[in-house]
Amino acid sequence: MWSISTIVKYVVFVTANLLLTIIDQAYDRQSWHGTNLRGSLRRVSMKEARWRPGRNRHNIWETVVHCAYWKYAVRRRLTGEKRGSFPLKGSNWFQRPEEGTDAAWRADIQLLDETHRSLRSVIETLDPGHIERAAPGGKTNPLTLITGMAAHDLYHAGQIQLLKRLAKKEQ
Repeated sequence: MWSISTIVKYVVFVTANLLLTIIDQAYDRQSWHGTNLRGSLRRVSMKEARWRPGRNRHNIWETVVHCAYWKYAVRRRLTGEKRGSFPLKGSNWFQRPEEGTDAAWRADIQLLDETHRSLRSVIETLDPGHIERAAPGGKTNPLTLITGMAAHDLYHAGQIQLLKRLAKKEQ
């Protein structure tokens, strides 16, 4: 017979690992659903990243920074941190240079990787006993924030796949 503390430890372990699996599969781990966010960026050139499907439409590059921003925002909501520590000025959508460099493009991909790792490290330390309670100073609980982040990554992975196909047709 298992003790209550053993059962609690097991539930904590399973919950934390399940949430990490969900966000990792949406971001950079292989899964049944096909291309994840990081996979959608494989072999995307800077030229392809800055191509716009139309006037006032977001490009792949802006989508990458948008995804990095929301990983930062979810991490901030989970920890109760104040706004203002994202390395770029603004929020949500960030215009990227029309004549950007390969180095700038790679730096923004690195920013996406860093914000994912940072979010992941916060999820590793969450108390699963509080997973369904609103995060500090917020209205949304950690479970909803984390699973929503995975859905957000997959949504934009699909969007990027479509943008890549459109860009190839136009070029």
